[in-house]
Amino acid sequence: MAQKKKLNPTLKLVLDIGPLILFFAANSKFGIYAATGSFMVAVLVALAVAYALTRRIEVMPLVTAVIVLIFGGLTIVLHDDLFIKLKPTIIYLLFGGALLVGLYLNKPLLGMLFDSVFHLTEEGWRKLTWRWALFFLFLAVVNEAVWRTQSTDFWVNFKLFGVVPLTFVFGALQYPLLMKYGVEEKKEG
Repeated sequence: MAQKKKLNPTLKLVLDIGPLILFFAANSKFGIYAATGSFMVAVLVALAVAYALTRRIEVMPLVTAVIVLIFGGLTIVLHDDLFIKLKPTIIYLLFGGALLVGLYLNKPLLGMLFDSVFHLTEEGWRKLTWRWALFFLFLAVVNEAVWRTQSTDFWVNFKLFGVVPLTFVFGALQYPLLMKYGVEEKKEG
């Protein structure tokens, strides 16, 4: 079986966070509607670049892109920033909900998504999936609280300077679990 092509981790980070940085920059210079349009284009470009380099599209970026296009389009067409503010909540609820449904069906989805990156026991995948599911639900609640109580500019800044660092810190805090439940990869040959 042929190995799946993988993106360089730095390039993957740029493709994941680049559209958000562009959204932030465009918002500060041109406002939320121009930022939304640039965000939509940047998400499509990131998807295209990832596909061109790997010849496949991963599920999470694809779902994110579809929701960005739908809610970004509604924001621009209806000239109402409510839709772009709801987008993160919906994505977080979808991801958190999907992880919980996977656990309910006894199929930890993180194990399916990241098995080529991390090799964990079943218990490790279950625990890691629970943690990420709850983290996504937490982010949904936080996004709702911030956009409902703060200015649009504050919300945009929070997306980049609040959610991104929170996610990196949360991910780093999972390292002990990865070490505790890690198993060695089986060598073929």
